[in-house]
Amino acid sequence: MTRHPAPDGLLLVDKPAGVTSHDVVNAARRALGEKRIGHGGTLDPFATGLLVLLVGRATRLLQWLHDEPKVYEAMVRFGAETDTEDLGGQVSREAPLPSRAALMAAVPSVCGDVDQVPPAYSAKRVDGRRAYDLARAGHDVVLKPVRVRIDEVALSGFEGSDDAVSTCRMRVTCGGGTYVRAIARDLARRAGSAAHLTALRRERAGVFSLARSIPLELLRSGAPVVLAPAVDALEGHAHQALSPDEVAKVVRGIDVEARVDGAFAALLDGESAHSGGLLVAFAERRPGERGDRWQPRVVMRDA
Repeated sequence: MTRHPAPDGLLLVDKPAGVTSHDVVNAARRALGEKRIGHGGTLDPFATGLLVLLVGRATRLLQWLHDEPKVYEAMVRFGAETDTEDLGGQVSREAPLPSRAALMAAVPSVCGDVDQVPPAYSAKRVDGRRAYDLARAGHDVVLKPVRVRIDEVALSGFEGSDDAVSTCRMRVTCGGGTYVRAIARDLARRAGSAAHLTALRRERAGVFSLARSIPLELLRSGAPVVLAPAVDALEGHAHQALSPDEVAKVVRGIDVEARVDGAFAALLDGESAHSGGLLVAFAERRPGERGDRWQPRVVMRDA
């Protein structure tokens, strides 16, 4: 049976533990018959949860996704750090269990705009090589701090005693590029202890949520997969319907009148507005002598 290329669109996948984000992309390529698939925000192999995929020409919209803040639910085990900072590594340092009061007192110190040292086992590049490749080869990897934004860290579900907490749940709301493993590490150190993650799940990425995702098993099963339209990837941006004449201009890269507020907008075919509108282009507002105009940045339809 001939497999036709998938249309442009959005696909949200619930990644299980034990596979990489690239594994999910490869499964989607096989299921959809489309090579052009990109994802927003890598998940560690041990982590589970939301992976945002864009398919076909929609991959060109990746940089404009409203996919922050990220929201994670993690399980933290205290008393030991591992070289990977998760449950798959070897113990590299041990320390006494922290008190509940010490942990709560340390929370503000890991929030805000902070300089975070990424884990040695991470995808950061060192002299052109991935840090995790160097670490696995036995090299001593020390990465430079990176400025990240951590909006909230909420602790709950404490186990152990008030004076010696063995595990807890940690809910994190943060910007992109933040390592939740490193938050647990730094939190425990500031409470006089050590820690690593035993579980990590991404629940949200900006406007995108797990509730709209499909399991990876469905992609692998060969069952039909329905993509959300490409315009759904631009949720959170302004939308403007175009007349037929405006559509003809936009597909040739010509600017059109801006009739809605916003720095950027999804420009839709007004003739299809009854079904939610088909995405013609993503555009940026530009001032001009004739008033504000939408200048196409990504055109999704052939002229």
